[in-house]
Amino acid sequence: MPGTSGGFGEGAAAGQGTAIEEDAFSEHRALLFTIAYEMLGSVADAEDVLQESYLRWSAVDAAGVGHPRAYLVRVVTRQALNHLRTVKARREEYVGTWLPEPIRTGPAVSEDVVLAESVSMALMLVLETLNPTERAVFVLHDVFGYPHGEIAASVGKSEVTVRQIAHRARRHVHARRRRFEPDSAASREIVQRFLRATSTGEIQTLMDLMAPDVVQMSDGGGKASAARRPVVGSADVARFVLGVARTSITEATEIESATYNGMPAARFLADGELDWLVVFEIRGGLITGLYALRNPDKLHRADTVRPLDRGGHQPWKP
Repeated sequence: MPGTSGGFGEGAAAGQGTAIEEDAFSEHRALLFTIAYEMLGSVADAEDVLQESYLRWSAVDAAGVGHPRAYLVRVVTRQALNHLRTVKARREEYVGTWLPEPIRTGPAVSEDVVLAESVSMALMLVLETLNPTERAVFVLHDVFGYPHGEIAASVGKSEVTVRQIAHRARRHVHARRRRFEPDSAASREIVQRFLRATSTGEIQTLMDLMAPDVVQMSDGGGKASAARRPVVGSADVARFVLGVARTSITEATEIESATYNGMPAARFLADGELDWLVVFEIRGGLITGLYALRNPDKLHRADTVRPLDRGGHQPWKP
């Protein structure tokens, strides 16, 4: 790596991990995790990237890095890009519908509309349609506000090229993104009404709570029973939901309300263990999307509330 610098400045003499390095990494961990998660759509993969990035960070002299946060963002971006290129092929072979690994979020996320939308299931699925470099550029610029010049050093492209990639990615995302409404008391009440109607089998009430073009998507990963394809339309989704309720919900099932990816959700527990999770997308007082996750690989980390952070208005500056 080249010599010491500020900004995204990389490079310093190799050395051993120190308390200074650990403190700097811990200080910015929420920001670094958020970037990795938004680039990868997987908590497990994001954690792997952070581990790899920490090992690289611990091999430099932290005292010689002019701007540790910017340095770490560059390292995490590069590791996430490498990881994303690897998992892309794996996701193409995924059994059934692939959904982002859900992340339990606290109230602070819903208060930051940009952050809440950026981790919403709907937008994360749109980001999956970008190539790795487009996704990195969009996330760093449109979500975190990094200038094109700073991003260029992270993705190994010229600033001119990054501007072109950003324009192309933004046009692609805007053409496919839907209007976003963060979690709210009104949204949670709609979810409660939906759950009550499901338990009593009121199909018309379910249909009335959903938009005509509502989409239901299930992710079992081939390891749990789940619809292999999306179900579209309020009537078909209502029938599907009631069918699932008849076969999967028993008197022993516990149902908890929660917030995942900045959206209202329902947790279904069997014998105290999370069996499946449904995240609700709501706009204009109607449910427009239901995302049901049953793949156990994506649920065993779903209890932990994870802090997310965009790093302030100018995270690239000291």
